[in-house]
Amino acid sequence: MLKAFFKTKEWALWAYAGLTLLIFSLWVQVQFTVAFNSWYGRFYNLLQASASYKDNPSEGITLFYDHLISLSYITNNFSGEASFVVLAFPYIVIAVFTSWFTSIYALRWRQAMTFNYIPRWRHVEVEIEGASQRIQEDCYRFAKIVESLGLQIVRSIMTLIAFIPILWGLSDKVDIPYLRDIEGSLVWVALIVSLGGLFISWFVGWYLPGLEYNNQKVEAAFRKDLVLGEDNKEYAQPEKLWELFLGIRFNYHRLFKHYSYFNAWMNTYDQFMIIVPYLIVGPGLFTGLIMLGTVTQVSNAFQRVHGGFALFLHNWTTITELRSIWRRLSEFEKNISLYENKNNQVSEKG
Repeated sequence: MLKAFFKTKEWALWAYAGLTLLIFSLWVQVQFTVAFNSWYGRFYNLLQASASYKDNPSEGITLFYDHLISLSYITNNFSGEASFVVLAFPYIVIAVFTSWFTSIYALRWRQAMTFNYIPRWRHVEVEIEGASQRIQEDCYRFAKIVESLGLQIVRSIMTLIAFIPILWGLSDKVDIPYLRDIEGSLVWVALIVSLGGLFISWFVGWYLPGLEYNNQKVEAAFRKDLVLGEDNKEYAQPEKLWELFLGIRFNYHRLFKHYSYFNAWMNTYDQFMIIVPYLIVGPGLFTGLIMLGTVTQVSNAFQRVHGGFALFLHNWTTITELRSIWRRLSEFEKNISLYENKNNQVSEKG
């Protein structure tokens, strides 16, 4: 699964140069998110101070539009403070490019895996269930998911490196009992709730990997009978198809039930996490310790840090799918290797 792409001369340039380019583009995006966080603080502080411009509203309106659409940062040789437009447009271009190149990269990985399997697969004497599906579908899904998760992990690490110092510094603005005396309290809260959420998710989603694996098996059996029925009318009989479909329906009902449990937990968790930073720093607004811009900065930085810590929590269903695909491809590779070893032994005896 990995060797076909990362350990062959044919694909070395794509594998490593392409990965380097993707990581660099993620790093640039993270730098933009840091700049956006700083912009949020300045902009919302301006909004909170809007009443102070009532005697000279034109000055306040000018500052308002400067924060949103001014190009002075560019015309001043990239000095001063960038407006939202100056930050947004390059971010969009980089994000679109990254998305496009990610898709191309996954396709190349799929190609490497597929044409590594096919010559070896032709020597297999006894097929395992859904062999063609494992080559045609599972290879692409594996490459796409592993690449996506891998890049998310890299991005999360970069985000944590960039935002933990910011959130640590903003923790000085906390003014509630117990937490005010803990250095970097916002970072510790983000870490604890993320680990707690992951621990609970592990139990709530305990049955999902096995159900996903079973789902692929019953779907493959149904698909195989339909394909055989295209050339041989002895297959794809209504009674047989109905029996196979009952297995699909039974497994899907179990899958939907357990996903419902998991989704109920995740939606509850996500909604609670929205208000956590406000619960912690919001009281400081009323004591005069902080301004609205600081609250917005804290909320944004907290969500970034929490998102980095909670990467596996928010990708739990994707990881569940990946575990199922990994299991299927591992079985497929073992079956191929079995007949490769047999053929090698026969060749040596000959």
